[in-house]
Amino acid sequence: MAPHDHGFVHISESEGTWAEETADEVLAAFERAETAAISFGLSGGSTPGKVYDVLARREFDWDRVRFYFGDERCVPPASEQSNYRSAREHLFEPLGIDEARVFRMKGEYEDREEAAREYEAALPDAFDLLLLGMGGDGHTASLFPGSRWIKEVDRRVAPAKADVEPRQRLTITPPVIQSAREVMVLVTGSGKAPMVARALEGDWDPMEIPSQLARFRRWILDPGAASALRER
Repeated sequence: MAPHDHGFVHISESEGTWAEETADEVLAAFERAETAAISFGLSGGSTPGKVYDVLARREFDWDRVRFYFGDERCVPPASEQSNYRSAREHLFEPLGIDEARVFRMKGEYEDREEAAREYEAALPDAFDLLLLGMGGDGHTASLFPGSRWIKEVDRRVAPAKADVEPRQRLTITPPVIQSAREVMVLVTGSGKAPMVARALEGDWDPMEIPSQLARFRRWILDPGAASALRER
């Protein structure tokens, strides 16, 4: 783990060990948590799914953990596009997690504003650990380049729009990222290397590169994703 002027960057030994090393980092963050009930904000997509597969085989007092989401597609929970479904299949079901400890965004609501307000009320004051990803366009959660929610200072959950389908989303906003006790940004693949370099070492412009909202937190990269960084 090497400190940079942009935060902390962990570069895994290889693409093959990235998920195992990331799971180590997650469990270490759990151990640092000072709360009896650990609030864990999950990221969607295929990248964290690999980490969830590893976590599902790890020993921990999982009864302490409360699971939340950083964003969701506005689809039914059984949809293959649902972040909740992915987490359920890769993490909750293998671990036998009680659904009472899973707080999902209601992406199926016709009224997205209602869904956002409801989830905002369910969030803890601050996550003990928040996982985020980064898209090739620099977005994180469902905060896409140019989104008005990137400048939000009051609301904590908002209805958002993506540049790709399904376009309708729900997302946490910057205050949730800023208040989280620990944040880990998970990125893999050389295809995202140029954007990782811009997010961590480029000019400050979260409106263009929303993942810079977590620039000064902990980034966990595989060798491909880190390949364009000047500081290694």
